[in-house]
Amino acid sequence: MQRGALSPVLMLSAAPEPPPRPPPALSPPGPGPRHGSARPGPAAEPSGGLGAALDSSLRTAVAFKAEGQRCYREKKFREAIGKYHRALLQLKAAQGARPGGLSAPAPGPAGSPGPARLSEEQRRLVESTEVECYDSLTACLLQSELVNYERVREYCLKVLEKQQGNFKATYRAGIAFYHLGDYPRALRYLQEARSREPTDTNVLRYIQLTQLKMNRCNLQREDSGPRDAID
Repeated sequence: MQRGALSPVLMLSAAPEPPPRPPPALSPPGPGPRHGSARPGPAAEPSGGLGAALDSSLRTAVAFKAEGQRCYREKKFREAIGKYHRALLQLKAAQGARPGGLSAPAPGPAGSPGPARLSEEQRRLVESTEVECYDSLTACLLQSELVNYERVREYCLKVLEKQQGNFKATYRAGIAFYHLGDYPRALRYLQEARSREPTDTNVLRYIQLTQLKMNRCNLQREDSGPRDAID
């Protein structure tokens, strides 16, 4: 070995180290579950389950309505009111089309099954049952010892939204407005009812009562006018 030459061991140690390899490229993080996030829910139920829930809710609503009618005939008005309310709850469940009476959730991603749609026949059944329930509720409320005329007015207007020509709802709306002190509206509904049933004695009597109330109110305003001017 020549002087000044490096030994093989020193030559290896003195050789430059190869450059470090770059770290492997990391793929972007996916939408995995975060810490504390809820676990994925159960798979979406098939549309057949929604249709079965809809049919079940409709059948239950019709059954409750029939029970309410039976209670009304037996003059069990409070029980009838409860039956009609339960029928209306079932109708809401049917329109939501979710099992167990739950309302339909917010729309999910594309391709997920939405709430079952009502057929034309089912839609007519829902509407007719709803109208009959509200119409019967007003009849029950008017039989109460202490009549809630605000509820009577509310339910009558719901019926008239669906059936503008409903005589009973028009007449009862006039009664409700009369007892709530809104005589101009009471007279309007009562006159509308008279146009459909010109010889109905109850309608004619309430029209007379309403006109008397309106005349008294006008006289009171006329009497109070000069006093206010003098004061």
